[in-house]
Amino acid sequence: MGKDNNVEWHENDMPFSREFGDHFYSRNDGRLECDHVFLRGNSVQDRWANAEHFSIGELGFGTGLNLLETWRQWIELRQPHQQLTFTSFELYPMDSFEILRAITPWPMLTKLCEKLVANWPEISHGKTVEIDTQTTFQLMIGDVRQTLPSWENKADAWFLDGFAPAKNPQMWEAELMQSLATKTQTKGTFATYTVAGWVRRNLQAAGFEVEKCPGHAGKRQMMRGVLQSGD
Repeated sequence: MGKDNNVEWHENDMPFSREFGDHFYSRNDGRLECDHVFLRGNSVQDRWANAEHFSIGELGFGTGLNLLETWRQWIELRQPHQQLTFTSFELYPMDSFEILRAITPWPMLTKLCEKLVANWPEISHGKTVEIDTQTTFQLMIGDVRQTLPSWENKADAWFLDGFAPAKNPQMWEAELMQSLATKTQTKGTFATYTVAGWVRRNLQAAGFEVEKCPGHAGKRQMMRGVLQSGD
């Protein structure tokens, strides 16, 4: 389970990581940030329209907010024959009661969150769980520098949502971005809130064509990219 006492709660029940000295999501509505940065940054809603199966990978599960908002939109947009696989990589998973508390600002996610935590005993042991008949989720627990290379699948889209590069540089290092590229489908994509220059260079070196675009809620820029040379 999670690292003991890693989470503290700030004003308006904002979860804060003592380990990394950072909040788990944007103070300017983390759900809308997920939609802007990760879903629209990867053009996920458009790409779902033509996908029999779509795979999303996420570095940094955190509160589960990205999974839940993705799942909510997927339910609204999917066709009966389509399947979504969502895989998150996380070193310190929260407890189920912490996830429920962290998601309380978004009532539209409550029912899905309850379904998620109902499966938490299996999820928190790394098992692949069918959270509904068209949606499969797996939480890869451990140091991503070890768990990502051992992952046997590839993602169509990546949500790069680790803590800020200055606070958690290991999540953004060059070797990990190279590993990320090998676990990405050709012409697969990534999106992230950060525009740190060294992160951009690491992604470019791994084979991604990177561009900056407007960020969420007044944040000037974010990054997204497309893999040009699959492994």
